[in-house]
Amino acid sequence: MAQINLLPWREERRQELKKQFLTSLVFVLAAGAGLVLLADRIVNGQIDTQNARNQYLTENIKVLDKQVAEIRDLQKRRNQLLDRMRVIQELQGNRPIIVRVLDQLVRTVPDGVFYTKLSTKAKTISISGIAESNNRVSSLMRRLDASDWLANPNLDKVQAAPKYGDQATTFNLTVKLQLPKTGDEAAEG
Repeated sequence: MAQINLLPWREERRQELKKQFLTSLVFVLAAGAGLVLLADRIVNGQIDTQNARNQYLTENIKVLDKQVAEIRDLQKRRNQLLDRMRVIQELQGNRPIIVRVLDQLVRTVPDGVFYTKLSTKAKTISISGIAESNNRVSSLMRRLDASDWLANPNLDKVQAAPKYGDQATTFNLTVKLQLPKTGDEAAEG
């Protein structure tokens, strides 16, 4: 049999496979590096786009915050105006009531009783005064209780006042303000 030496052919084949492997390796590394750079650019582009969106939202949020602050300020002003309007309407509505109450206070004063001080708080009227006798104070309280506009007189203090007379007294009392019932309210009550 003939002797064929295959070593040089195998060596050439190895060199050729090694060359192909290195070429493929370089190609794969270049493709991998290209893909990494492409992916990096895509991700950086997405990050830049998201940062632009975030900046846009931040700017618009600042504008909306200013508008919300303006709205709150306007609501506060509106509430203040509504409160003022309510107070004015109450004063307008209470104007005739005040006149009626003062008229009732004058009509209920018996002879020999003098008011020195009147003050109101909510629906309570505090009266300080001087009376010729305790009977006059009692008469005042009965008249206040009989009034349509006043109710529940309560005597707080009675003291002798000799500088005004032998039986003279000073007194403090409170009386509640009540609105008389209208025809509809009287029918219901």
